[in-house]
Amino acid sequence: LRDTGNIRNGQNILILGASGSVGSFAVQLARYFSAEVTAVCSSTNLSLVKSLGADKTIDYNKEDFSRDTTHYDIIFDTIGKYSFRKCKHSLKSGGIYMTTYLSFAILFQMLWTTMFGSKKAVISFTGLRSPKEKQKDLEFLNHLLASGDLKTVIDRCYPFNKITSAYRYVDTGHKKGNVVINITA
Repeated sequence: LRDTGNIRNGQNILILGASGSVGSFAVQLARYFSAEVTAVCSSTNLSLVKSLGADKTIDYNKEDFSRDTTHYDIIFDTIGKYSFRKCKHSLKSGGIYMTTYLSFAILFQMLWTTMFGSKKAVISFTGLRSPKEKQKDLEFLNHLLASGDLKTVIDRCYPFNKITSAYRYVDTGHKKGNVVINITA
């Protein structure tokens, strides 16, 4: 959001998958940068994303954000279930559709939108940044954690010998925040 999305104060941002591990951090980071945050998740997670700083929430089971007339500066698809094609009509001119999920479609759309149109599709692989950039990112996140501007949401903890159960739970697609595996010596 900070580097690829160039998020700024007052922007209108939509976060798809706002209650998951990446989404719960994205809501908080967008709020930290003083953006207007709309969070999309299930009804059971609406209060969670509100508590993380979302200004508006959308229950994806009851409402399709793409049918609304609201337009966003950034749409961040943290779960890879939507596409630039579905989202582009909800973007403002100059808006950015961001995802962390690699697909042939997003690669084509990134190439196409760099040459044509005012709306851009981008993919962000922060794990591929240089060690120096990652160090700066971790220091920034550590500062936000220490100041209380960023909180980790932990849904469940599993012992290492129950890692299969943890993966099964994550694969349901209905976790809130993070699932932790406890590794003891």
